[in-house]
Amino acid sequence: MATEQELSDFLKGVEKRAFKRSVYHVRNEESALDIVQDSMMKLAEHYGHKPAAELPMLFQRILSNCTLDWFRRQKTRNALFSNMSDFQSAGENEEFDLLETLNLQNHSDQTESAESSTQRAQTLHEIETEIKELPARQREAFLMRYWEELDVAETAAAMGCSEGSVKTHCSRAVQALSKALRAKGITL
Repeated sequence: MATEQELSDFLKGVEKRAFKRSVYHVRNEESALDIVQDSMMKLAEHYGHKPAAELPMLFQRILSNCTLDWFRRQKTRNALFSNMSDFQSAGENEEFDLLETLNLQNHSDQTESAESSTQRAQTLHEIETEIKELPARQREAFLMRYWEELDVAETAAAMGCSEGSVKTHCSRAVQALSKALRAKGITL
């Protein structure tokens, strides 16, 4: 059974990644915040009594379900109400970026030049842009496998699909990202 402190520590540790993942999915920061908050509340209310080791998988599944619920509500709302402001693109001002998560352990002894730092930032921005363009299921599988570092079985459980589907979605996402980045002259 997870203690209140373990639950609190888990939620604090996962909130930034969950927010970033939600922003990738819904492309709207306010909606992403709502989804993450709803997911955290549901975890605390319904599964707070579970062992701490089960919390990560439960939270991933709840977050996926809350995101799907958001898309269903949007689809229904858009079918009923045609609001032109829904079709405006979100601003490019994002609170978090991939630079926050970049692991610089290999370069900790060296000083990075301004040119290489700028180039790295531009490359990460291009990668982030291309991730946003992936189809929803591919993006979800890709982010869970490579961002959240879940294994295939955990990703399949969180997405509610087979392990084969996860592998297919990830493979297609990697191929699409690779092709799009090569077209922009970026090789990783």
